[in-house]
Amino acid sequence: MNIIETGIKGLVVIEPKVFKDSRGYFFESFSQKDFDEKVAIPLLGHSVVFVQDNESMSSYGVVRGLHFQLPPFTQSKLVRCVRGSVLDVALDLRRDSPTYLKHFSVELSEENHCQLFIPKGFAHGFSVLSETAVFQYKCDEFYHPESDYGIQLNDPSLKIDWKIPLAQAIISDKDRARKCIAEAPIML
Repeated sequence: MNIIETGIKGLVVIEPKVFKDSRGYFFESFSQKDFDEKVAIPLLGHSVVFVQDNESMSSYGVVRGLHFQLPPFTQSKLVRCVRGSVLDVALDLRRDSPTYLKHFSVELSEENHCQLFIPKGFAHGFSVLSETAVFQYKCDEFYHPESDYGIQLNDPSLKIDWKIPLAQAIISDKDRARKCIAEAPIML
């Protein structure tokens, strides 16, 4: 696997080694040993153990985000798109970080097989760029509804280009009701 730095500490794109031939392709999508040796321990100084896998299917124009869990239930995530393509966005919410409130976006697709590792302390979201997309993510903390939180995905102060017209975006009522960053009591 190839680890691609994003310019935000701890946030990396993982590009797998894909073996292709006339039958199709093969790649190792996850190895705890390789992940710890090449990602978690060098970046965080400790192993990351994933405890929950999630999957969503969405249509073109769906935007999910920007989501995170409040302490003590913050989550690291390893995300990928297994069908279609998405624009994946991670927003740094770590107050002591030099990149606080900076975001990184990358297209994840069934063609590039890339993954994004998002450490604790980030909000996360994605927009669907293809007709449909199947999105998978591993989390190192279980879902805790009482800790569920989010930020308005079209907050003008964040300047996130979701690569779809937001006037046509399909957004849940819950995400539409989220507060802008200036109004959100973020405790990370």
